[in-house]
Amino acid sequence: MSKKTDRVIMNDDIRVPEVRCNVDGAESLGIISIDEAMEKANELGLDLVLIAPDAKPPVAKIMDYGKYKYQEEKKLKEQRKNQTKIDIKEIKLSVKIADNDVNYKVKHAREFLSEGKHVRFRVFLKGREMAHPESAEEVLAKVWTMVEDIAVMDKPPRLEGRYFNMLVVPAK
Repeated sequence: MSKKTDRVIMNDDIRVPEVRCNVDGAESLGIISIDEAMEKANELGLDLVLIAPDAKPPVAKIMDYGKYKYQEEKKLKEQRKNQTKIDIKEIKLSVKIADNDVNYKVKHAREFLSEGKHVRFRVFLKGREMAHPESAEEVLAKVWTMVEDIAVMDKPPRLEGRYFNMLVVPAK
């Protein structure tokens, strides 16, 4: 598979007779020939970049392309920096789990929630346990009572295939 690159048509690569020309941060020159536009760009020491090649007539802009590209990359980097990645920790339980095991797993879930991570509790239903999914719901209800003081239930317990899932997020 080839990666599609956004090729920018600029300066001598522009192959149209006339363009609607704008100067970056200044006036519009109107519809002029490509030679006049190139001459104006050279006079200003800037690049002539084709912005809208499909328009009638095509739109070109006289600008410092290197500076424009740098500012775009800087904007993208800033956006990536401001993104927050949500960590979801998964805790697996069973229908026949002992109370001390539930306490141990809830202790870890409370640690994850205090760190600001989301926690998904999953109860796997084996074999004949599928006939009584309410037992898995009871396990999740027991777990919920132990974490409800520091968490908010984002997705209530529900059956998804052989798993009963519940998503819990930290309380703000």
